[in-house]
Amino acid sequence: MNASTTSHRRATRRTRITMIGAAAAVAMLTLAGCASGDPLDSGSATDGGASASDTIVVGSQQYYSNEIIAEIYAQALEANGFTVERTFNIGQRDAYIPSLENGEVDLFPEYTGNLLQYYEPDTTARTTDDVYAALTDALPDGLRVLDQAEATDQDAYFVTKEFADANNLTSIGDLAAVTTPLTLGGNPELATRPYGPDGLKSVYGVTVGFTPIADSGGPLTQQALRANEVQLVDIYTSDPTSLADDLVMLQDPKGLLLASHVVPLAGDGVSEEAAAVINKVQGALSVAELVALNGQSVNDELAAPEIATQWLDEKALF
Repeated sequence: MNASTTSHRRATRRTRITMIGAAAAVAMLTLAGCASGDPLDSGSATDGGASASDTIVVGSQQYYSNEIIAEIYAQALEANGFTVERTFNIGQRDAYIPSLENGEVDLFPEYTGNLLQYYEPDTTARTTDDVYAALTDALPDGLRVLDQAEATDQDAYFVTKEFADANNLTSIGDLAAVTTPLTLGGNPELATRPYGPDGLKSVYGVTVGFTPIADSGGPLTQQALRANEVQLVDIYTSDPTSLADDLVMLQDPKGLLLASHVVPLAGDGVSEEAAAVINKVQGALSVAELVALNGQSVNDELAAPEIATQWLDEKALF
């Protein structure tokens, strides 16, 4: 695996030549020469060919599923000879996107639909392929997306089965007929996202209040839902707890919530060789695989490095 060419220390040697004439004084001339190293020499490369100075900084959100994917990327790169620095648990997009745009972070697991709406809140793209194409065009110079995975981890709206049965709910639009006040619970940033309260009102005619619960649809969010402190919550589709029998995911026939596949967001520090490694990972990451990986974190309480190592060993990608 070739990484980007590194600078080689130039060795300088000085040769002194003395010329002596019969009646002349002694004169001394110095000739300086510089010899550069072999430009094909990769220096202190590992088996994969990456030099110790070629460090790829991999980041992650403050979200366990995102950290697992980031760790898989990091270990895959290391297995192919790249040096990796981990900068995990940065936070949400407002915190980490600037780090990608200024080159402090090189590689980040992202989600196509949500990332597109970050750059183009008014996008009309909704389907998998349309969202990916629009995202490719929307990114600023210096950033690109690699291959999108089959795996999705998109926002979805859930109610309790009891609430769904009592109000004949199967889709988001059905909420417009509910006569009691509705409160939506989710991460604080959901309040201003295009698919948050304003999107529910404009697309489906559903009016909701909002309660911020900062655990990405986790236990606190679901506890508030089951206690009827909120009646509607945002839970990610790859969260294994979303499969609980007492929860119902409401259908979204109008596409309020965009298709959102796992996609690596890469800066200029990610070479084509490194991108090929990550794309191989992407090709193996299915919907079921991601739910299973998240289950190892939520149910088995395994750490992200252990989950990533087991998955890469099982897949034998490298």
